[in-house]
Amino acid sequence: MRQAKQDLDEWLILAQDDPSQEVLQALSDQSETLSGQLQGAELATLLAGPEDSSGAILEIHPGAGGTEAQDWAEMLLRMYRRWCERHNFAVEVLDFLPGDEAGVKNVTLQITGQYAYGFLKTEKGIHRLIRISPFDSSGRRHTSFASVDVYPDAGADIQIDIKEEDVRVDVFRASGPGGQHVNKTSSAIRLTHMPSGIVVQCQNEKSQHRNKESAYKVLKARLYDLELGKQQALKQAEYNSKDAIGFGSQIRTYTLQPYRLVKDHRTGLDVGDVDGVLDGKLDTLIRDCLLHFHARK
Repeated sequence: MRQAKQDLDEWLILAQDDPSQEVLQALSDQSETLSGQLQGAELATLLAGPEDSSGAILEIHPGAGGTEAQDWAEMLLRMYRRWCERHNFAVEVLDFLPGDEAGVKNVTLQITGQYAYGFLKTEKGIHRLIRISPFDSSGRRHTSFASVDVYPDAGADIQIDIKEEDVRVDVFRASGPGGQHVNKTSSAIRLTHMPSGIVVQCQNEKSQHRNKESAYKVLKARLYDLELGKQQALKQAEYNSKDAIGFGSQIRTYTLQPYRLVKDHRTGLDVGDVDGVLDGKLDTLIRDCLLHFHARK
């Protein structure tokens, strides 16, 4: 990086004496080279945690409010899928329970890509939406909440000891749309890890075996995250238990009416391009939050 800075300084001096198109183009190229190296150095500093480079398990749960909240949860699902597409991250749906009328009741994603967890850990918390409800015939403004949980994907190389006698396995019939197999056979799996109280369920696949495999993958990630939380408790006061999904606990507010603004309550950052954010343009919010986390250490 030091060499790139020296090269840029030399091209600046040369451009003052010879502002030809060739020299100016070389100056622009060298500027981009240094900018890329600076961004890489910043990334290495902000995402230096032992789990930051791993994939992520992301869960979305609507708060109270029925269809309105479930629709908001589905909007968040689309937002994170679009963000993953922009970063060429692979997304696999491990569990999906559709809403009664619209939206989703809960969804679990496995996101594969370098630094997926490092970026997405900034999204953990309560997200609030303020808008004119499309489900209210009177056209009134509604406030909806949904929670997002993010865990590092433990992967096959992390050893998490899960004893069979500690896990209760329940098999049940999947609910929601899915054709003749998904919701007509007992293929859905619910795992209850009794020592920790963690409950995981998967019902997205037709195969009971595949659902059980996915459920154990999520359970493993949550136990790994729980253990990391214990280790980090002495270093900083991170929340390990979820706040109520309601007023006063949100990390970010997305306002569509009476004005349009996305506000991150942790950093104070305001973004006016609400449509862009909901279409997956989260990088500015994520970077600002990573800088905020780094400054607090």
